[in-house]
Amino acid sequence: MRVHLGCDHAGLDLKDHLTTWLTEHGYEPVDHGPFWYDAQDDYPVFCLRAAQAVAAERAAGQDSLGVVIGGSGNGEQIAANKVAGIRCALAWSEETALLARQHNDANVVAVGGRMHSLAEMTRFVELFLAEPFSDAERHSRRIAQLAAYEVDGTLPPLPEPPAADA
Repeated sequence: MRVHLGCDHAGLDLKDHLTTWLTEHGYEPVDHGPFWYDAQDDYPVFCLRAAQAVAAERAAGQDSLGVVIGGSGNGEQIAANKVAGIRCALAWSEETALLARQHNDANVVAVGGRMHSLAEMTRFVELFLAEPFSDAERHSRRIAQLAAYEVDGTLPPLPEPPAADA
């Protein structure tokens, strides 16, 4: 599986570590930068490219996922989610990494390089990459609602109120 990586200066060490880790574990990492430390760099430059690559490959039927990394992971998650077809989840625990895939079929994970140890962040990515989508009907329905909104702004219908007791 191809894994696209993007970060800013706060995620550079983890990205470099993950590039090696991914290769050692049979993945094909694609590094979208940065390629050197610059304290003034901007995460959208790199995270948008990683997310675009994931979206393009998945649209072409290829199996790929992405990892975006910053100080907190929040900005990187926002950037990735601006790309049509991307569902990026911020992982801050093993459980959130797993649920991102199980319930949301997330195709990109964001992690905060200043929030966790290298071992913890690597574990979040490991779990995210290995976990399949549950295919549960309720989760598929919700994802379809989001996809429809993303395409043409269609809001899902509001639920009917419960019947009043007589």
